[in-house]
Amino acid sequence: MRRALAPLLACAWLAGCGPAGDAPPAGGAGGGAAEAGGAGTLAPDFALRDLEGREVKLSDYRGKAVVIDFWATWCPPCLFQVPELNAFWKKHREAGDVAVLGVSVDAEGARVVGPWAAEQGVEYPILLGDEGVARRFGAQGFPTLVLVRPDGTLDSLHVGLVELADLEKLLAPLRAVAPART
Repeated sequence: MRRALAPLLACAWLAGCGPAGDAPPAGGAGGGAAEAGGAGTLAPDFALRDLEGREVKLSDYRGKAVVIDFWATWCPPCLFQVPELNAFWKKHREAGDVAVLGVSVDAEGARVVGPWAAEQGVEYPILLGDEGVARRFGAQGFPTLVLVRPDGTLDSLHVGLVELADLEKLLAPLRAVAPART
């Protein structure tokens, strides 16, 4: 059933989940390098607050592969990404070599994002960002997943729903080069 949703979700994104007037990035829903300098360039660092008000920096995750999900409560396809990322997070969090960060672009902040995340059962960390942060990574619509290599460089950008099996395939080469954690 999930596979049948992928084309529908891509159409939903094209019909209105991207910011008004924007076209999808090169590579479309299937991937491609993040546009913030391209694959292999240093990922833009950020310092964002989580739902408890703690500051979280991307650079704090050096040595881990990082999956960043840029999303919004007003984006219907973003809802379908949550169970995929929850399953991915559950599978990998104990190993400690992968991080998942959900970055909300909602202007209303924690008062809207917190209840939505609780209602949807989000289990991975949620950060409060904005569309400016998402655009620094090349996101032009939502959801957008960005993969960051353990050395802090950009690996790839994926617009639309990314299923668990596909995320595992994308992660495999990143985990192979991750330094051993002590």
